[in-house]
Amino acid sequence: LLVGLLVVPLAGCQGGRGSHRPDPNTLYVGSVQSSFPSAYMPWLSREGIAPTIAGMLYDSLFSYDEVTDSYLPAIGKEWYYVDEDGEPILTADGSIDYARLEEIYSDPKYDYLAVKVVIHDNITWSDGVPLTVEDIYYSFDLAANHALSNHAGALAWTSDLKHKYTNGVLVQKGIFTYERGALEQGYYIAPDEKDTVIYFHVNKVLGAVTPLFTSVLILPRHIWEPVVTPQNQLNSSAPNEELLYRYTHPVGSGAWVLDTEQSGSQQIVLHRRKDYHLTKDDGSPLYAVDTIKFVLYQEQNVAIYALLKGHIDVLDSSVSSNYLLLFAKEKDLFVCNAPGTFTQTLVFNLNPVTSERNPMRNLLANAEFRKAMALAINQDELIKNVLDGAGVWASAGLMRPALEEFYNPQADSLLPSDYEQRLALANSILDQIAPDKDGDGYRLLNGQRISFKILGTPREQDVVSFLQIQFQKIGIDVQYAPKGAQPESTYLYTSKFDLTLQGVIFSLSNVDIMYPAHFSTLGRTSNYGRLVNEQLNAAIEEMRYTLNLNRKYELIKQIQPMIAQVYYKVPLYTANVISVARTDRFTGYQVVEGATVLNSASLQNLRRVEGR
Repeated sequence: LLVGLLVVPLAGCQGGRGSHRPDPNTLYVGSVQSSFPSAYMPWLSREGIAPTIAGMLYDSLFSYDEVTDSYLPAIGKEWYYVDEDGEPILTADGSIDYARLEEIYSDPKYDYLAVKVVIHDNITWSDGVPLTVEDIYYSFDLAANHALSNHAGALAWTSDLKHKYTNGVLVQKGIFTYERGALEQGYYIAPDEKDTVIYFHVNKVLGAVTPLFTSVLILPRHIWEPVVTPQNQLNSSAPNEELLYRYTHPVGSGAWVLDTEQSGSQQIVLHRRKDYHLTKDDGSPLYAVDTIKFVLYQEQNVAIYALLKGHIDVLDSSVSSNYLLLFAKEKDLFVCNAPGTFTQTLVFNLNPVTSERNPMRNLLANAEFRKAMALAINQDELIKNVLDGAGVWASAGLMRPALEEFYNPQADSLLPSDYEQRLALANSILDQIAPDKDGDGYRLLNGQRISFKILGTPREQDVVSFLQIQFQKIGIDVQYAPKGAQPESTYLYTSKFDLTLQGVIFSLSNVDIMYPAHFSTLGRTSNYGRLVNEQLNAAIEEMRYTLNLNRKYELIKQIQPMIAQVYYKVPLYTANVISVARTDRFTGYQVVEGATVLNSASLQNLRRVEGR
């Protein structure tokens, strides 16, 4: 059946139309989307190809390496925590002196940590204008000013930056350059460093710099400042002519520039900048490919067929493990079966707003009831049947075991590992809560079958189907319900759901932001089920604000069993990321955890196949 689905006329390919990769220096990339964007507002949404393109046209200050727990240069060259005189707080070997940092900033007179960033001095925007710290200042100042940005995500990125606006008025200054108050704040910047040194004040949170360094794409001040106003905000649903021109003709500092003449609704063409400031160690260009052409396909099967027939080099979409057998039969293919980083969880609506409560949902408020449902989940069966083995077991504490320094195995010793024992325990718990059953063995509440709907995407229907089988073993009925296009505003933020599937990822780099968002903060956050747990909240709060690095690590480990014991976001599995590329023209593709084959490491390592 699968092969049959792929036997479709290539004339039906959106944007494919028999090109057969005519340019030897172009990497042809298939992208499965409903459409390509027609404009490129710099801080694009999280949907579709938009953030991929934005990340290629623009750079952040740094990128984060999860393996080494370090920030890699991008626009930024180096960074330090500094004392009140602006002197770096470092050990003799040049690493952060956390003991001295704690000693200095534990003083109550400081309500901030001071951070110094030095940027590269040889960066230009794609229009040739030099990039300076005034562009950095403008970008963060804009992100913090909702009256100008109209971008809720930007406010989240800068939430730990001590630079605040109220109704468009600056009420707290936390960014300092040579031109903007550094000396008055006590930070001396030499005149020959005025374009490359900037200071930030951030909350006393060791992870506060992460979103500032890695999430905020830096914008050219000379392009945007003249046109962004409270009436014409950066993120505008009805941009005027000047804004629209900038959306469609982006000027960035990234390694790639948009070919506006060749790009359109069916393809996006990017050319490598020959003057990009980052290079390989030998001084050669960081990326070997001259041009990348993204081609739109609206159906995954059509895109796979195009790849197999040689119309594209890479399919930049995660595909189902069902295709692995098909790919194994083909020549000249590189199958990237990368370990995943997102854990699929089942989230309980345990504390809905008053208007959305009902007797069935009241059951979900009972931790013992949730525990029984957690006991019925068999991750091994889900990995086998839903993922065809292309995934791994996930911890109840939601920290990946691969992160050995931070993973706490105690979170996974709270429940029996033997599945038959788990089912017996689950049924004994439920016999105390809802002992009555109907003729089909389903438990009853006030004479009505206990049944819940699980929100998911069409691709997640298989997950729900197998959960249905597992929950049937304890007399609980579940049904699939489509999330729709805007699940947060339609269902999740408004408590209009029973259970939902949600991918989560926690690591040292994001726990300061993600733990509160998932388990503490109420409102428009990822805490969809509105969990309120004072003990967990207190641990998260201490973890966020301690300046003792060892204590922070201890708390991250202590929090994991606490997460497991509330049975709120229950893990199902961690799926691999499967993608595929042809090797007849380019080789050197790299497998990167959590990424498709079109990743930065691949683009840096690709080389042409001789004679092809």
